[in-house]
Amino acid sequence: MGQDVDRTTFSRRDRQNYRAKVHRCLDALAVMLKEHTFARDEPMTGLEVELNLVAHDLEPSPSGAAVLESMGTSDFQSELGRWNLELNLPPRPLPGDHWRRLERQLLDELATARSSALEHGARLAVIGILPTLEKRHLVAEALSPDSRYTMLNEQMLSARGEPIRLDIAGDDPSGRHDVAPDHLVADFDSIAPEAACTSMQLHLQVPPDSFAAYWNAAQCLAGVQLAVGANSPFLLGSRLWAETRIPLFEQSCDVRTPELRNQGVRPRVWFGERWITSVLDLFTENTRYFPALMPVAQDNDPFAELAAGIAPGLDELRLHNGTIWRWNRPVYDIAGGVPHLRVENRVLPAGPTVVDMVANALFFYGLLRELVEADRPLWSSMSFEAAEENFTTAARHGLDGPLYWPGNGWIRPDELVLRKLLPQAADGLARWGVSADVAERYLGVIERRCVQRRTGASWQLDTVAALEARGADRPAALRGMLTRYLESSAANEPVHDWPVPG
Repeated sequence: MGQDVDRTTFSRRDRQNYRAKVHRCLDALAVMLKEHTFARDEPMTGLEVELNLVAHDLEPSPSGAAVLESMGTSDFQSELGRWNLELNLPPRPLPGDHWRRLERQLLDELATARSSALEHGARLAVIGILPTLEKRHLVAEALSPDSRYTMLNEQMLSARGEPIRLDIAGDDPSGRHDVAPDHLVADFDSIAPEAACTSMQLHLQVPPDSFAAYWNAAQCLAGVQLAVGANSPFLLGSRLWAETRIPLFEQSCDVRTPELRNQGVRPRVWFGERWITSVLDLFTENTRYFPALMPVAQDNDPFAELAAGIAPGLDELRLHNGTIWRWNRPVYDIAGGVPHLRVENRVLPAGPTVVDMVANALFFYGLLRELVEADRPLWSSMSFEAAEENFTTAARHGLDGPLYWPGNGWIRPDELVLRKLLPQAADGLARWGVSADVAERYLGVIERRCVQRRTGASWQLDTVAALEARGADRPAALRGMLTRYLESSAANEPVHDWPVPG
């Protein structure tokens, strides 16, 4: 979806030609996987973080374009909402202390963004869902004016044929809060609710013959990632899931009518339905199940490019893939004229702090390596349905929902992490060549978070509950919580050390 789109209308022939071109790209990729050389050098990682801008009254600030212009750097880009920014850091390897340096770079980049935001009367919020959003903010006029977002809005609403409905029932298995969770039901005439989701996306370049193992392992880990990284418990004033961003994104991008859902048509935000044996399995599912949203076809032919010794761009396949939001997405790309494959992990929310985000990333990368190189693949003893159930349970309940794990049965996420997964993550980081002190620093953050059972989501919930107990109504409590959140987030103290009002 980062590709530019300069069209506004499409004919039936456009759609027919685009479908044929996507299939031709898929055939070319199948040939490449057998005969072409892909990048196999030191695996590279990438990081993207989506951000919010808030005014001094803590409401969303539609100043994104102005802030971008004043920064004047290509590392930041526009995002779907006018109050959103996206930071894309250059790829880097894992070994040594690269990710310690990434923490410092990320702090510097966010400091630059904060300084530019202040020039426009705004502040930076690194959080999964901005808790002060109201329904009046989520309108078509709030979308960024970029042509690709305008086209995406038009095409998704046209495909759905009716307003986008959010229907999310809250849950609180912890029993820590006296007030019952809320139930949010609301209709929208644009895809603006999607802009309420701000995430951290992790990339890992992998060889083609290892892609299936890395993707399967990432699917196994999605529930654990959410449980320890949840940071989005509020939406439109309602207390909902620990990671409400998951159902919000699923529903705000759902172009199916209720009848199509009842028929079993796949959603465009998708966990998937089976373990895979090749990256082709995922791209084939894309072409089989999902019609084009933006059928923009180029004139180039991938087989002609192959014959000329050029790595084909596979533009149509990539554009189509960008309109199917898997939580672990396959990526085909070219760097320096050489094609490569990446797993893009889209599970985690942004925030709460830079050190928390780096800890979440290295916990994931370490476990991923360990699961891929295990004598017996975890997915051989875990059903795909169990992995998906873990994902949903963790999104609902965070650390309070038991997950299924082979060899342990049903176990609370913090216990699973402390007993089993942290040592495995440390071993995996050692396999990557990450220095011992770097691994200790960031895995220590995950350890303390689990020992104290304090995630971004639980801190938000407990802080709002404490402020409401003092007599604040929900809007005032959310503003009070966000004020404290912004201060602690900028200070880069890990969330497990954040105080809760007494």
